[in-house]
Amino acid sequence: MEKYEEAIRHLNSRRPQKAAARIDDIRGSDDMLKWLQLLGHTAETVDSLNPIHIAGTKGKGSTCAFVMSFLRSHKQRTGFPRKIGLYTSPHMKDIRERIRIDGEPISMDHFTSRFFEIWEILPCQATPTLDIPRYLQLLALLSFHVFIKAEVDVAIFETHSGGEYDATNAIRTPLVTALTSIGMDHVRLLGPTIEKIAWHKAGIFKSECQAFSVPQQPKVTAELKNRADEKRAVLRFVEEDQALPVSEAALRLKPQRINCSLALAVVRAWLHQKAPDEELTEEDIVDGVKQFSWPGRFQQITHDRCDWFLDCAHNVLSLPYAAEWFAMTVSENQRTKRRITPKESCRRPKQSSYSDTISYPGDG
Repeated sequence: MEKYEEAIRHLNSRRPQKAAARIDDIRGSDDMLKWLQLLGHTAETVDSLNPIHIAGTKGKGSTCAFVMSFLRSHKQRTGFPRKIGLYTSPHMKDIRERIRIDGEPISMDHFTSRFFEIWEILPCQATPTLDIPRYLQLLALLSFHVFIKAEVDVAIFETHSGGEYDATNAIRTPLVTALTSIGMDHVRLLGPTIEKIAWHKAGIFKSECQAFSVPQQPKVTAELKNRADEKRAVLRFVEEDQALPVSEAALRLKPQRINCSLALAVVRAWLHQKAPDEELTEEDIVDGVKQFSWPGRFQQITHDRCDWFLDCAHNVLSLPYAAEWFAMTVSENQRTKRRITPKESCRRPKQSSYSDTISYPGDG
């Protein structure tokens, strides 16, 4: 535990002291390949992770979780992929949630040992030719290092923000890329227009690589098509998939059905390249949806006769869906005569004293 806490202190020491004011302040990919090379990893090594790269404004985490869930259901039936890596941000309680293998956060010992392997090699002072990795860059480097050492068969990466200059964009040859719904977020850094934000998000597109997107507003669609042409990516827009089950709680809201449809298209494309004789079956899809779990997103927790309704509306565009889900769930609870207790009468869960349990706003 002591070494783990030391690792967290080192990591938190790289947090920026003030909010970034311009895009150059968050350029995360410039030195990533140099740092990876210091760790003994080449661009080809990163490509060997058979990466899936996902960007967007809303629904990135849910889409990544759906991708992982479908791959796990395929694994349960066929044995492939043997190991599945998942990197997301931010975290809810524990920073290890950001780096998962087969759906489980890596252990404290695993996190600690791999962290110090990179900490002791990477530069601690900037030079004219090489910067020092900041907080999110360190986490991205750690995820690459963990997945490479674990020899995962697939690694799913969620961008932090943007895409073009994101630290995760050290991936040169992903097998599949995907964009969730794009809106006006991180405007000061990525904007000021929706077209400019879309330009950044589409920075994950790569030459000859399959790219998928949910339906977007017209200006975003036009920009994504331009970027796909520029990068010679193969772009397809995904509508709601009719193969999805209609009665699962995880898919009651339209946005989650769209996110799930995008994930399904991504997994099918990935399997077509890596296991063309083992496509997803209807049972795989049903099992994948049933196994889907993404805490903090349309989640209800019952504790001490209290019902807690958890959702994260990243921006004003998400608020109506959070409200719709809350109203729908409360109505269903009332129909089944479950008691909804005001939160003021509920005991708040005890919080950990460790700084790694805090998910700081804006760090994802």
